[in-house]
Amino acid sequence: MASLAEIRAKLLEQDSRSSGTKSNTNKDNTVFPHWSIPDNTSASLRFLPDGDTNNPFFWLKREMIRLEFAGVKGGDESKPVTIQVPCIEMYDDEKTTCPIHSELRQWFKDPSLEDVARKYWKKKSYLFQGFVTESDLVEEAPENPIRRFMISPQIFKVISAALMDVDFTSLPTDYDQGTDFKVVKGQNGKWADYSTSNWARRERSLNQDELDAVETNGLFNLSDFLPKKPDQAHLDAMVEMFEASVDGQLYDNEKWGNYYRPWGVDAPTSKPAQSVVQSSPVVEKEITSDEIPFKADPVPSAAVNADAGSEEKPKANAQDILAAIRNRKSGANA
Repeated sequence: MASLAEIRAKLLEQDSRSSGTKSNTNKDNTVFPHWSIPDNTSASLRFLPDGDTNNPFFWLKREMIRLEFAGVKGGDESKPVTIQVPCIEMYDDEKTTCPIHSELRQWFKDPSLEDVARKYWKKKSYLFQGFVTESDLVEEAPENPIRRFMISPQIFKVISAALMDVDFTSLPTDYDQGTDFKVVKGQNGKWADYSTSNWARRERSLNQDELDAVETNGLFNLSDFLPKKPDQAHLDAMVEMFEASVDGQLYDNEKWGNYYRPWGVDAPTSKPAQSVVQSSPVVEKEITSDEIPFKADPVPSAAVNADAGSEEKPKANAQDILAAIRNRKSGANA
């Protein structure tokens, strides 16, 4: 685990790199659904270090692409399904390029394609672990009190900004001089607002029950909960699925089921099994990207369309978009 000074240096390095870029049916209750706490209430969390000591932070970034289909070919063709696939850029964002986002970055330059580009842009969250020390949420807590947290960009900005404050003298994950974090859920129109979340004003040592839980259960390696980095076969399947989703096609389980499947869809029998990622049914409604290119401060499309005096932007035609993809591919291969 890195020191506080090393974490600050890493954060500064990432901020500098970012500023120069133009461009619930889930039975696993280990994840604490902070987005489900009642409005105008809070939950207190105590973050713990990553079990992987090679991670300089006590969190990991998670970037997923959501592909929507109207139904499943040969199955329920009228029930929409969503598949979450990993953006390969989250594994090494300086050395790899996501083929889907290479397309989307071009689409953002065309106002007629902006809405569909925003729809498919990666959704970012941050994976933490720790204790829930106080909450009004009624839930069945797991036997292991060490929980995982999927933290949205809005909350993460509060977390990371405070770490850069000179008044923060110890790591908040320190067992003796650490600090709890309070997630406060407010409301801004129809959207959840966590902007008043903040660190506790006083340090707090872990109590004996918490120390015993760490000793008994150990810490999670956060990387174990990221999807496996896609190989070329999985990347090819992702691109095909992306094109089919944009084109309004049904999900084809025979073609893609050995790579990525919607929740509840069985594996196809006609092909040998690959490394399969099955999408979780958890719906994280407040988790959205904060790095959509070409927009300094992106706003939801609904908020834009609410302006009665604005002219309606032309909608992209799915066939035109797919034709543009194929034309660019054929040009690159020429």
